[in-house]
Amino acid sequence: MTITASAPDMDALEASVLSTWHSVCNLSDLEPNWGEAALVGGRQIALFLLPSGEVYAVDQKDPASEAHVMARGIVGSRGDRPTIASPLHKQVYDLRTGERLDADGAPLAAFPARVVDGIVQVAA
Repeated sequence: MTITASAPDMDALEASVLSTWHSVCNLSDLEPNWGEAALVGGRQIALFLLPSGEVYAVDQKDPASEAHVMARGIVGSRGDRPTIASPLHKQVYDLRTGERLDADGAPLAAFPARVVDGIVQVAA
């Protein structure tokens, strides 16, 4: 299963630029601080539900090792930034933006996510 954060408010023009919203799972299928993997638009995505109720979606593929393991990463934070650490080598990424926080390196792809009527949706 994958967890994603609520999508930011967008006007019609911004929304039309995004890819299609895909319904992925019920919000009740996700457990706080536990990642789940899903196939969304032909791409493996890792979903994360935080205790705050925010849902985030990132690429399942670890940028450093290229293994599809990010759903098994360690959820945490750096200040007010929610993070995911790779389960392999512990590189830390911002769940909102995908920016690598612990050192220079390739970012992790992050995707807009939202919850609509109890359904988690990801734009991919």
